Amino acid sequence: MNPVEDLESCLVRIAASPAVNAFLHVDIAGARAAAQASLARHRAGAALSGVDGMVIGIKANIAVRGMPFHGGIGAYRERVADVDAECVAALRRAGAVILGILNMHEAGLGGTSDNPFFGACRNPNWPGLSPGGSSGGGAAAVAAGLCVAALGTDTLGSVRIPAGYCGVFGHKPSPGLIPTGGLMPLSPTLDSVGIQAGSAAVCAAVLSVFAPAVSPAPATLAVLDLSGQAVLDPEVATALAAAAARAVTLGLRVQTLRLPDYDFAALRRAGLLVAEVEAEAFHRARLAECPESFSPEFRKLMAWAAAQPEAKFASARRQITDAAVQVRATLAGINVLLLPTTPQPPFAFGATPPADQADLTALANIAGLAATAFPAGAPVSLQVVSASDALALRVAGILSVSRAGKI
Repeated sequence: MNPVEDLESCLVRIAASPAVNAFLHVDIAGARAAAQASLARHRAGAALSGVDGMVIGIKANIAVRGMPFHGGIGAYRERVADVDAECVAALRRAGAVILGILNMHEAGLGGTSDNPFFGACRNPNWPGLSPGGSSGGGAAAVAAGLCVAALGTDTLGSVRIPAGYCGVFGHKPSPGLIPTGGLMPLSPTLDSVGIQAGSAAVCAAVLSVFAPAVSPAPATLAVLDLSGQAVLDPEVATALAAAAARAVTLGLRVQTLRLPDYDFAALRRAGLLVAEVEAEAFHRARLAECPESFSPEFRKLMAWAAAQPEAKFASARRQITDAAVQVRATLAGINVLLLPTTPQPPFAFGATPPADQADLTALANIAGLAATAFPAGAPVSLQVVSASDALALRVAGILSVSRAGKI
C-alpha cells in the first residue's frame, strides 16, 4: 500500500472530473501531510489500522476541522468547523487520509443531490441518470475513483440509495455504532452515519474503526416477498431472483418471508414526517433570520412541517416504534433479509424522484437494523438487512454483481 500514490491518483481524477461535482472542498495540503505520515508508518511496519492511509471523503453535514460545514445549505455557506465530528476524529486516529467535503442534497432532505447552492452532482457511471441523494456526492466520488471510501448519512436510505444508483456499496450500520456527535442532524430519531465504498471489504474496514470485527455466523437468508406491497421494476425483480438463486449455490439456507402487517409506503411517510418536523426545529431560527438562503422547496417543506400538530408527530413516532418491534419479532431466527434497495433502477437526471424510492430502504432505519446495499448488475442494486453488521456486509459481498455482470 502506498498512501501517497493513492492520494495523488485521487487528486488527478478529481481535477479531470469537474462535471461530477462530487467534492465541494479539497484539503490538498492536509491530505498530503496525512498520506506522507501514513506511508512512513507502513514502511516502518507500524500501520495504525486497516484504514491507515485510506483516502476518505466526508459529506458536508459532518464536521471536519478547518473545512466548510454547511450541510448543503446556503444559509451556512461561510461556516467552518472548529473541531472534527466524533466519527471523523476516530478515522484520523486510525490514520485515514481525510480528503475533503462532499456534495449532497440540501439539508439531507431529498433524493437528487441537485444542490441549488453548490451545483448538481452527476452520476459518473451513468451520466444520464441521477446519482440519488442525499449522500450523492459520496457515492459519485467513490464510483469515479475520487476517493476510496466516503462517510455519508442515512435517515431513510440516503447512503444506500445513491450507492445503488452509482453502482457501489452503501452500508447503514446498526444504530449508534458510528457516533453522530458533530453531525448537522436531519432527524436525531432516524439518522445514522454510514459508509460508501467500492467493496464490502472496504466498508468493513472503515466500520472496524468503530467496532471490533467479528466472524459472522452461517447465514439463513430470507428473500422478502413483496407481492401486493411494492411494485418492482422487471429488472429489479429479475435481479432479486438471480441473487436468491446465487445464494443457494453458495450454500446459504434460503427461504421466502412476508411482512404482512408492514405498510412500506405508510411507514416511509411516517419516517419522513418525523424527519421534517425535527429538521424544522433545528433550522427554525436560521430560517427566520435569512429565509432566502434556503431554497423555495426546502422552505415549503419546513412550513408544512411547522404546521403539523403535535399529536400527528407523536402518532408517527408510535408507528415507527410499533413497526420496529413487529419487524424484529418476525425476523427472529433469520440472520439476513434480502430485498431490493429501490423498487426501480435510477431515474433520469433532472427528473422528480419516484415517490416510493425510499419505501424499502426505510425498513432498516425504522427497525433499527444494519443494511448493506450492493451492486446486482447494472444499474440495479439490492440490499441485505440484518441485526449483524458483519453478516450484512459478508452476504452483500458474496452476492454482489459488478457493472459488467460478473460476481
